[in-house]
Formats: sequence, structure tokens, C-alpha cells
Amino acid sequence: MERPAWAPPGIDISVPSVSRIYDYYLGGSHNFEVDRQAARRAMEFMPGLPKVMQANRAFMRRTVRHAVAEGITQFLDIGSGIPTFGNVHEIAQAASPEARVVYVDHDPVAVAHSQAVLAGDERSAVVAADLRKPQDILAAPEVTRLLDLDRPVALLLVAVLHFLEDADDPYAAVAELRDALAPGSLLILTHASFEGIPLTEEVAGGAVGVYRDIRNPLVMRSGERIRGFFEGFEMLEPGLVSMPDWRPDRAESAEDGAVQEDPYAFSGYGGVGRKA
Repeated sequence: MERPAWAPPGIDISVPSVSRIYDYYLGGSHNFEVDRQAARRAMEFMPGLPKVMQANRAFMRRTVRHAVAEGITQFLDIGSGIPTFGNVHEIAQAASPEARVVYVDHDPVAVAHSQAVLAGDERSAVVAADLRKPQDILAAPEVTRLLDLDRPVALLLVAVLHFLEDADDPYAAVAELRDALAPGSLLILTHASFEGIPLTEEVAGGAVGVYRDIRNPLVMRSGERIRGFFEGFEMLEPGLVSMPDWRPDRAESAEDGAVQEDPYAFSGYGGVGRKA
């Protein structure tokens, strides 16, 4: 298999990557046939997976604009993946030229491509780090240079916590990040769940099995367990809901409107909390 110029040396391009599979669902070009094969296998069980990912992106865009409207101009996006059109820095900086964004991912392809996209942008940066080690993120030079943690920050954990198993203690990781943030900071979160999927759990479990087979287990938590990540945060209205139901913007693009009419878009949960 020929290695494209955008693929960093040293990565195994014969092994599927969660970031590249996500990129494929969104119609991106930074994925390999091995990623597309895994995505298509998952879609045999859940054909609406691309709609779920599009709803996820639409939720992210609305919440970033909401954060800026609240006066927050600092963003820490952990598990950011491969940049696609309408990324956090584009949305935030369009709303406020003062916005500063730090992306964090442990996938070398996502990091390398983010570095290329952000070249010349002095208000945005990317860190190679893992959510399982919050202190590595908080101590990263890019974070200390761009973000003032004594002022409110919007922490984005969008479609990432469901890739942490209970043994990874994801609740402790979120709590450690929360404790480092100033009062008034926001937690913006989405998470996969069997709840809301227009399929039986048995059928949807086939898609979950594909991720397990590629050694990236997808943990489908209940709404009650997902709410646990918001400990120490006051949930903003309308609370923890399906992603299209979080403050839908009737002025959104026709594409987003079409996504929000698809039953698969209502799979899983999204919510925003404010630190007191």
C-alpha cells in the first residue's frame, strides 16, 4: 500500500483508525481502504452512522457559537480528530477574532494534519496527548501559551469519552480537567448510547462489535451514566438530550436541517454544563 504524503512516517496504515473512520463518515479524504472497510462493516448494522456523525458536528458548531455568545473565547478540544470543514477554530474565530483554540489528539494522523491546517494561525495549536493523562494536556506548552486557565474555558469532549473503557476511569479524567478550569467554564460533551438508536440493541451491538474487533472498544453508556460526567457542572437547558434537540437553530444550513430530520441523528446524547 502506497503511503500518501499526509500520512506521518511510522504509523501502521494497515490498521484501522477511529479518527480516519470518523473522517470517512463525514465525507473526508484522509482515510485508507482499511478504514473504509471497517466503516462499511459497521454500517451494515447501523446504516445511519454518517447521520449520527453529522448531527455530532452540527451540535459542536451550535455549542461553540453559544460559548462565544457567553463571552468565552478559549477552547480546549480533546479528541479533536482529523480537521474537517467547520472545525472549532473556524467557528469560534468567525464569531470572535480573539478566540484561541487548542486541539488535542493521540492519533498521529490527526495531529499531523491539524498542524498543517493550523500553520500560520497564532491563535490555534494542536497537542499530541491522551485524555487518559489530563496532566500531560494541562502542562503542554501549547496549552500554557494559548489558554489562561484562570479565565473561563470551553472544554470539548465531543465523541471521545465513549472510547474510554471503565478501566480507564474516564470520570476521574473529566474531574481532573474540571478542577483545573475557572468558574464559568463550560463542558461540551457528546456520547454514544444505545438509547435513541432506531434499532434493537442486538442489531446496534453489531456495529459496536466492529469497533471491538479493531481494538477500539465503543462503550455505549446510558443517559444516567453520561450525566455522571457533569458532576461539578450545572447543566444548561435543555439538559442532556439527543444532539438535534440541544437548542436547534432554525437558521442552520439546509444540510444540518436534513440531518436533524433523520431518525439516526437522535442516537446518543449531547449536553453542556457550566462550572459554578
